[in-house]
Amino acid sequence: MRINVRGVSIEIDDSGPRHGQPLLLIMGLGMQLIGWPLELVNLLVARGFRVIRFDNRDAGLSQGFDALGTGHLALAGLRYMLHLPVRAPYTLGDMAGDALGVMDALGLARAHVCGASMGGMIAQHLAARHPERVDSLALMMTTSGARHLPQPAMRVRAALMSRPDGRDPVAVVTHLERLLNLIGSPGYRPDPAWLRQRLQEAVARAWRPEGTARQLAAVIADGDRTPLLKGILAPTVVIHGLDDPLVPVAAGQALTQHIAGAQSDLIPGMGHDLPLPLLDRFADRIARNAGRQSSA
Repeated sequence: MRINVRGVSIEIDDSGPRHGQPLLLIMGLGMQLIGWPLELVNLLVARGFRVIRFDNRDAGLSQGFDALGTGHLALAGLRYMLHLPVRAPYTLGDMAGDALGVMDALGLARAHVCGASMGGMIAQHLAARHPERVDSLALMMTTSGARHLPQPAMRVRAALMSRPDGRDPVAVVTHLERLLNLIGSPGYRPDPAWLRQRLQEAVARAWRPEGTARQLAAVIADGDRTPLLKGILAPTVVIHGLDDPLVPVAAGQALTQHIAGAQSDLIPGMGHDLPLPLLDRFADRIARNAGRQSSA
C-alpha cells in the first residue's frame, strides 16, 4: 500500500490485528521492507504486535530522488576522514521524519520501534527527537557512528562499494550473493538455494543502486550520533552479532553504554543479517523489551 508522507510517497505493509501493539520496523541501507523476513513478522504478530514495515525513501517501491543526483561518494568519504562537513541529498533526520510520517498517516500516536543497520541509525533520531512517540526501541546491528569505533575491514568496504557485472537480474543477484555471504552470519549460513530465491524476489521487486548511494551519503554526512543518545528515553535493547564484519560488535556495546538503561543481546555466530534460526530469539527480545515499557 502506498501512502503520502509529508509529500513523499512511501510503500508500507501493515500486518497483524489493528488492536495489536504497533511495532514499526525500519530497514537498512538499500534494503526493502521485505528485508524483514515474513517469518519474523509472523512471530511478532503471534506475540501481539501490529507490525508495520515500509520501504525507506529511495528504496523498494517508495519515492525516488533521482533528480538530486548521487554526488561523489569517494569525496564524501574523504571529507569525513578529514573531519570536514559532508553534504548529502537528504539526511537521516529526513528519513526519521518519513518514519514519523508513516505513524501519523496510520493514526499511531505511539509505537514500538525496531531498526536494523542504517534503520537503527534512523531509529536513534526518531527516538531521541520524538521520545513521546516511541514506547520502546530495539537497535539491531547498528552504531552511533562515533569515530573511535572499529571500522569494517577493507575487503568489506570494497565489497560494499562494488557494483554488479551488469544490470541484468542474474548479474545483480550474483553480486548480492557475494556481498551477503561476506557480511552474513558465519554461524548461521543460509541454504544457497533459499538465499538465491530471496534475492531474486527482491531484485524483481526493485533494484535501485543510485538510491542506495544517496542513502549512504546520508549515513556518512550524519557523523557521530553519540550526543543524540542521551535524548533516548524509551526502554532500549541492543541486538548485535559478535561476528558482524560490517558493523563490529564494539558499536553495539557503545550504544548500550550511552543509552540510559539499555540492555544488550550479543549473539555468537551472528554477522550482519537476520538468520532464520535466530528469528525466534529476535522476536522474544523485541517483545521482552516492549514489556519493559508496559511494566513502567
